[in-house]
Amino acid sequence: MTQKNTSRAGAAEAMDRADNFAAAFFALKRILAPYIKHLHVNADTRTRFYLETKAPTYKGKPLFFGAVISGRAYVSFHLMPLYWDESLRKKVSPELKKRMQGLSCFNFTGPDPALFRELGKLTGAGLTLYRRKNLL
Repeated sequence: MTQKNTSRAGAAEAMDRADNFAAAFFALKRILAPYIKHLHVNADTRTRFYLETKAPTYKGKPLFFGAVISGRAYVSFHLMPLYWDESLRKKVSPELKKRMQGLSCFNFTGPDPALFRELGKLTGAGLTLYRRKNLL
């Protein structure tokens, strides 16, 4: 392969990666979008979507709920209710645990519909947890 072809292949690979990241970001953002009516949108950009409680419910400040952040190596989905509640963490499947970083973060390099459906269910359970603990 010539230098020119190698450059084209690298550029095409970078475009595919960017497309996969964008698709993952927007699919993960759609998981959090239904909860906008219950939470405050702290950030909404092409690479960051961040939700927190509307009221100052934790140490006089709004409490983080969830976020989608597109970084250099992966797209991260953060769900703070997992950090607060062990029973919710126990609901995470082994497949999704493989994507887990810490107690409340999951990393992706592209869309994964089955795992995103599971995250959707966990997110709904997380809002229920916040409601039950009077954090909203």
